[in-house]
Amino acid sequence: MNALEVLPVPSGVRVLGILPQLCAVLDGTAPAALPVPAADERETRRLTDALRPGDPIDDGVALVVATSGTTGVPKGAMLTAAALRASGDATHARLGGPGSWLLTLPAHHIAGMQVLLRSVLAGTEPVVVDVTGGFDPGALPAAVASMSGSRHYTSLVPTQLVKALDHPDAMAALAALDAVLLGGAATPAPVLRRAVDAGITVVRTYGMSETCGGCVYDGLPLDGARVRLDGDGRVRLGGPMLATGYRGLPDHPAFAEPGWFRTDDAGALTDGVLSITGRLDEAISTGGLTVVPQVVEAALVAHPAVRECAVIGLPDERLGRRVTAVVVTEPGTAPTLDELRLFVERTLDPTAAPRELHLVDTLPLRGPGKVDRRALESRFG
Repeated sequence: MNALEVLPVPSGVRVLGILPQLCAVLDGTAPAALPVPAADERETRRLTDALRPGDPIDDGVALVVATSGTTGVPKGAMLTAAALRASGDATHARLGGPGSWLLTLPAHHIAGMQVLLRSVLAGTEPVVVDVTGGFDPGALPAAVASMSGSRHYTSLVPTQLVKALDHPDAMAALAALDAVLLGGAATPAPVLRRAVDAGITVVRTYGMSETCGGCVYDGLPLDGARVRLDGDGRVRLGGPMLATGYRGLPDHPAFAEPGWFRTDDAGALTDGVLSITGRLDEAISTGGLTVVPQVVEAALVAHPAVRECAVIGLPDERLGRRVTAVVVTEPGTAPTLDELRLFVERTLDPTAAPRELHLVDTLPLRGPGKVDRRALESRFG
């Protein structure tokens, strides 16, 4: 039995230095590795304390990739070389063939790591946009122009796309790509429409560390991937890209059924196309009724003054929890609570309309582009 080793993942172009090791990872000849951000001692300590490099690990595990779950305690998805290759091959098959990749995400997370692994599978060297100081859409034109080969891809999170859509040259650069994978969080419909209108080939992805990243593209499973719904609408995922389990948690209920991963997402299948309606573990119980934050967010972002938003539940003596909207506004606008309540009530039950409003400059994020609801609850609760 082997021991888990730490894989420090540099930022910027220095990340290209780990490509030979990733080649060995895909070949199954490298020791099991735990990717950590080389320049972030605090995050590295958090991951190593939880996932215990140096301790034995099952043979066959190639990478242990930390999740960005809502509990704040990282779990490590154990991924085999076969699972990683199956994911990469299925991605290229869906997109139209191997190509050159543009890395715009931290590579110790699964989405960024997959850009590197797909590049290795394709036999290409990725172009890197340094996001150490944050994502600058102004860097996209030169980066895209330097990509080689006949097919060009990148992977973004919605917050990056929002920024790029305000930068004409960045929009044009993204429109020149054969596909822009968009995952990490739900994409607001107005943002998606703007991107499509700008000629950007957006491919919405759904998946997580436990499935080697996205395994459902535009609602349709990749080759080999499987989707099914439980009676309560909970999404289960299966297929060759599935993790073998969590590091140090052999009896975790998410992997209790062989060949399937039980997510915390609720969804619907319509003619075989999956849509995600929200997270079961983030539902707000208010006045005895259940409100799904993502459904309210989808309604709110249709308002012309709402650029981005998050919906959370805050303690309320009468209701138990009150629906609260945290909004990043479009420049020059200042929507009121009453205005947004009335807007939401046009499409949803009044129970779902926010009873409290906070206007902010930015939303706190965790992991690859996901809103940190716990941080918002702590700030405003």
